[in-house]
Amino acid sequence: MNQDYLPEEVISSKIYFIREQKVMLDSDLATLYAVETKQLKRQVRRNIERFPEDFMFELTEAEYEILRCQFGTSSWGGTRHLPMAFTEQGIAMLSSVVNSPTAIRVNIQIIRVFTKIRQLLTDTMSLKLEIEEIKKKLSNQNQNIELVFSYLDELMDKKENTEPRKSIGFKQNNND
Repeated sequence: MNQDYLPEEVISSKIYFIREQKVMLDSDLATLYAVETKQLKRQVRRNIERFPEDFMFELTEAEYEILRCQFGTSSWGGTRHLPMAFTEQGIAMLSSVVNSPTAIRVNIQIIRVFTKIRQLLTDTMSLKLEIEEIKKKLSNQNQNIELVFSYLDELMDKKENTEPRKSIGFKQNNND
């Protein structure tokens, strides 16, 4: 096993859900790539045409504050610029602008983690659909069972409320 290999947990712990997208922040990526955040940002700004809004966006002040509150720490320090958030496509594009061997290797690992997350979400969705199908079947079975019991109740009521029938045919008299 390669000693430079990062565990999936390290990478997945740095994936956030912002603006309904899975993203990674510039500072986390820079740490993983073993480069300075300002160097990563510089490369992105020099190649900004490679990073449309669906690949990369800057956090708003409110988003940044919410994220800092989630960490419960202000150790991020005084940043002059708001963090950049990179989607899976943006991270793939980063490999073309941050061209160190470490960045390329880590990028491959990150893309694999994103792919696994997507697969887990797909598996989860199919499980939810199967559970809903089972619920529908159970609901129908419950309705059918209730119907059977109501028919049985009706039959029992009819049996209890019937008047004795008049016998027809040969009668024996025991008075003789």
